[in-house]
Amino acid sequence: MHLLTLGSTLAPLLSHFDLTLAVPFATLAKRTSRTSSPSGCLVVRGSGTGLSEYSTLQAAVTALGSTTTSKCIFVYSGTYNEQVRIGYGGPLTLYGYTTDASSYKGNTVNIVSAQSSSEAGLLDTSSAVNVVSANFKVYNINFKNSYGIGAQAVAFTGNGDKQGYYGCGFYSYQDTLYAKAGKQYYSNCYIEGAIDFIFGDAIAWFGECTIAAGVSNRAGTITANSREESSDTAWYVIDSSTVNHGCVWRKRDREDLPRPSMACAGPSHYQNSVLTDVVSAAGWTTLAANATPIFEEWDNSGAGSDTSAREYETKASGAVSKTTLWGSDWGSWIDESY
Repeated sequence: MHLLTLGSTLAPLLSHFDLTLAVPFATLAKRTSRTSSPSGCLVVRGSGTGLSEYSTLQAAVTALGSTTTSKCIFVYSGTYNEQVRIGYGGPLTLYGYTTDASSYKGNTVNIVSAQSSSEAGLLDTSSAVNVVSANFKVYNINFKNSYGIGAQAVAFTGNGDKQGYYGCGFYSYQDTLYAKAGKQYYSNCYIEGAIDFIFGDAIAWFGECTIAAGVSNRAGTITANSREESSDTAWYVIDSSTVNHGCVWRKRDREDLPRPSMACAGPSHYQNSVLTDVVSAAGWTTLAANATPIFEEWDNSGAGSDTSAREYETKASGAVSKTTLWGSDWGSWIDESY
C-alpha cells in the first residue's frame, strides 16, 4: 500500500444498445443505445422513482439478497451521491442509461462520493463503489470521488475475479482506480487522475481506454502495481489506449507511467498505444526501496513514446496477449463485442 500524498516530492519520470436479454451474462451484441431496462433487471431511478423501483444503487444491491443466480440492475440517468458496497454471490451486471453504449462519452449515470481514505479508514471504504464480487460487469456508468487534492481518495475498488468494465468512467485525483485483485478487463473506459491513479494487485487489461493524466503544479504517476511477492501473477497491460492530458494538466508538467509501490511490483506493459507529451522522457521511476519492477513498452506512438532516454525499463520482446495474461479461458467471461 502506498501512502504518498500531493505534498511528497515526485520525480518527473514516466513510471510504470437497447438490450432485452434476460440473462445478463450472455455475450452481448453492441448497441447504439440502452435507454430502457433489460428484461428481469432491478431498476434504479433517483428522480421520479416508480413502483418496484429503487432510489439508490445501494438499495437495489441490498434487494438482490443472498442468492447466486445471474442478476442485473439498470440505472437511469442522474447523479447518485452515495457510497456503494457490492458483495453479491452470483454473476451480476450493472447497466447505465445511455444513448451511446459504445463509449464512455455518452454516459449519464454518475455515482459520486467525496471521502478520503484517511477519513474512511481504508482505501476500499473511501470508494464511491467497492465491489467484492466475482463474475461482475458494468456498462456505461461513471464513478467519481470528488474529494480533490491532498489525500488518497478512491473512486472505485474492484476486488474479485473475472470482472469486466465497459464504457465506464473513473474520476479522482490520487488513487482513482483500485484494481485490487483478480482478473479484470477494462474496455473503452476513461480513467482520470494525477498520482498513482491506477493501482493494486489485479491481473488487469486496459484496452482502447483513455488514460487522462496530469497534476496542477508537479509531475505524477499513472500506475502503481502493488505485487508483494515475485510469485504473484499481478500484471497490468495497457493496450491500444491513449495516454493524454487530464483536465488539471499544465504544459510544464510531465507524468510518469508507473512506479512500484512494492519492491516486487508486477509487470506494467504499455503496448500499441498513443503516449502524448504528458509522458516524461525518462519514463519509469521508483518508489519502494530496492525495487526490481518490470516496466515494458512495445510499439507505441506519439510525442511521449520515444524510449531512448528511459530509465528502469525492461526491454520487451513483443506484445502481450490476453491468453498470456489470463490463460485460455478469457473468452468465456469478457464481452468480446467491446
